[in-house]
Amino acid sequence: MDEKQKNQIRMELKYYLVGWILFIICALFFLTSSLKNHDIFSIIGSVIFFIACIIFLIPLIRALKTNE
Repeated sequence: MDEKQKNQIRMELKYYLVGWILFIICALFFLTSSLKNHDIFSIIGSVIFFIACIIFLIPLIRALKTNE
């Protein structure tokens, strides 16, 4: 793989990372709103969504580290 392709893959991974970070921020806002309104189902959904975002981030961060 040439350097141009590596840079393109790395840039795509960075976009994915930014997207997942935004999803995590959304999950935190949903969780905050749920806690404020004392809505147990929304709290559970927000926590599950937050955990899922973290799980999706793990392989992405590993891929970024190996492409350095």
